[in-house]
Amino acid sequence: MLKKSNPSAAESTASLKRALLTIFRNHPTRNFNYKQVSKLLAQNEPVLFAKYLFIDDRDSNRKILVTLLSELVLSGELFEVDPGRYKTVPVKEYVEGTIDIIATGVAYVMNENFEDDIIISPNHTLNALSGDIVKVLLSATRKGGRQEGRVVEIVKRSKTDFAGILQVSDKFAFLVPSGNKNTIDIFIPINKLNGGANGEKAIARITEWPEGTKNPIGEIIEVLGVAGDNNTEMNAILVEYGFPIRFPEKVEKEAEAIPFEIPNSEIKKRRDMRGVTTFTIDPVDAKDFDDALSVAKIDATMWEIGIHIADVSYFLKPGMDMDDEAVERGTSVYLVDRVIPMLPEKLSNNVCSLRPNEDKLCYSAIFKIDNDAVVHEEWFGRTIIHSDKRFAYEDAQEVIETKKGPLVDEILLLDGLAKKLRAARFKMGAITFEKVEIKFQLDSKGNPLGVYTKENKDSNKLIEEFMLLANRKVAEFIGRHHASYKKDSKKESGKKAPVFVYRIHDSPVPEKLQKFSLFAERFGYRINIKTDKEVAQSLNQLMKAVKGKKEQNVLEQLAIRTMSKAVYTTENIGHYGLAFDFYTHFTSPIRRYPDVLVHRLLDHYMKGGKSVDQKDYEAMCQHATDMEIKASEAERASIKYKQVQYLQDKKGQVFDGLISGVTEWGFYVELIESKCEGLIRLRDIGNDFYELDETNYCIIGHRSGKVFRLGDEVKVEIKNTDLSRKQIDFLLHGFDEGFVSRKPEKYSGGNERPKRKKDSGGGGKRRR
Repeated sequence: MLKKSNPSAAESTASLKRALLTIFRNHPTRNFNYKQVSKLLAQNEPVLFAKYLFIDDRDSNRKILVTLLSELVLSGELFEVDPGRYKTVPVKEYVEGTIDIIATGVAYVMNENFEDDIIISPNHTLNALSGDIVKVLLSATRKGGRQEGRVVEIVKRSKTDFAGILQVSDKFAFLVPSGNKNTIDIFIPINKLNGGANGEKAIARITEWPEGTKNPIGEIIEVLGVAGDNNTEMNAILVEYGFPIRFPEKVEKEAEAIPFEIPNSEIKKRRDMRGVTTFTIDPVDAKDFDDALSVAKIDATMWEIGIHIADVSYFLKPGMDMDDEAVERGTSVYLVDRVIPMLPEKLSNNVCSLRPNEDKLCYSAIFKIDNDAVVHEEWFGRTIIHSDKRFAYEDAQEVIETKKGPLVDEILLLDGLAKKLRAARFKMGAITFEKVEIKFQLDSKGNPLGVYTKENKDSNKLIEEFMLLANRKVAEFIGRHHASYKKDSKKESGKKAPVFVYRIHDSPVPEKLQKFSLFAERFGYRINIKTDKEVAQSLNQLMKAVKGKKEQNVLEQLAIRTMSKAVYTTENIGHYGLAFDFYTHFTSPIRRYPDVLVHRLLDHYMKGGKSVDQKDYEAMCQHATDMEIKASEAERASIKYKQVQYLQDKKGQVFDGLISGVTEWGFYVELIESKCEGLIRLRDIGNDFYELDETNYCIIGHRSGKVFRLGDEVKVEIKNTDLSRKQIDFLLHGFDEGFVSRKPEKYSGGNERPKRKKDSGGGGKRRR
């Protein structure tokens, strides 16, 4: 029953329904009865209420509202939670993202619209595998303040080929994938084994995944060999991270057809640098020399310094099978004992490689630089060079230290200029992270005999500075000289920036910096986080102060984690870590595809070409970033495998270590001498209940108050090593439970223990 004055029943009903739905949708987690709805309607829509309802006739209003609420239930816009109580039906919201499934089965989906990853419980992952792009239906509920959801569609598989160990019986077989993230075994029909035997490592390709079944069905496409064999395991790592172990036959044939000889017609088009002193400095075992330096004296105060980069784009053209393969790979992959090149060996190690005493085609950046390392003129273009000598880093370092040896004047000059360029970068706010590089002494079969760390010396830094100079100047040439440029809210004149490939690095998240600053204080280091420049200066002082100390690697790794990740993009925001407004990758086209794109674009724009399509290049940038991450993960996996292999015969030995990571299920310890890392599980510590305090990077005993903090020094012994999973389990050595039966100690960041969280079903949070 509506008021007689209503214009029409249909109009009044529609207006009231809209108002009711607004009330429910403004309170999506609450349910209301008709009285509460009536009260909210009178408060929120007084004019509407007075027009269509009765201020004093509650019985009539009840009939009207209950009727409307029932109709909204029938139309599917509300549901009746309990008799007479109603709630809005959640609006279905879908997002897409990349899924990451941890060993417990809990998954996390990364989407740029959410600060934290979306949590997916094990029974809501559909048949997704780590790395897949998935469509997620968001849930109205949240776990620990974080968004939950469930996978409703696999948008794109990250890969269909998996390496693992075969388990073969009389009637069927399974391939158990390598790594912790691929938790689903692949069913292999006996007639699809391709000669594979029980216990061997092989590559399986998923051919189908029937709806409602737990395991996908696949076929063996290649048998890698006996598990534990070095070559087998390294190839398995490549497949695990989505890299091919060989080039397709058509790509190899295309490469073989490329001639070594340089046509005279091409030489005439180029700036001839063959008469200028030129040399390369690379790792001792390198074969792909993609950069060379040249030195020519102009006068007593001025030098012509050439940075010559292999002209890969001369040989590699869009549309070639080699180019398609290079795009897909994105980068060369560096494992502990081998390089898996982006380009076939004929190009990477022969035709393009700037080998000594051979004429080579280059794309060069040539600068006139004074004795103070100030650049006065620049030139970019195609050249032909002739390298006079090939130095290993150790050879060049000996020249720097002894001031004797071949090309001593040129090397000492470049070393001095590099140090001035470096000092200028730091003055502008650049940050240095001299990450510890782990190396292995291997026997003829690839077994690790020892572990050591490699230090970057002046010869490494010499090359680094001149490569940075070339990368920066190329990016500036396109981004500043060919475009409008905005800095500090002052816009310079010029035309719109053409689309280009930049290497960017965003500034760190303030919250992460704050946490790291508090942690560093425990070791007596102060981080000033007021401005970006002060942050950079503080971090540089920290890196210098910790060098050679036991806490060096922990603090360096944690400092790196506070930083944003560098990526490729067409949208330039500058490079925070290097303190450059413009930066790109120009200097390694043999091993990085973005550098090939930069060479092509630079040449295109220098010839007056129009701006290219941004959407196409942004997609290539994203793919290159993704492949760079996968290559880095593959390298770490190969290092981890060798670390496990190195420690597997050392069970019972005691080692000094530092706590390098904390999780809800335990804490990681890095051995001080070898940098090998393993896990101490909380269940192996004692009969206390331990809980993660992620804010303060520590784990706290509930009864005892014992605190294990990130950076604490502990003694450990090896409990177990698992080569197939690349895992090391440690036990605390000499830990006495009676020692902790005292009052809880205070810990950095507060005096109260955090409240115990509800069990999250075994998922927990990912490692911090």
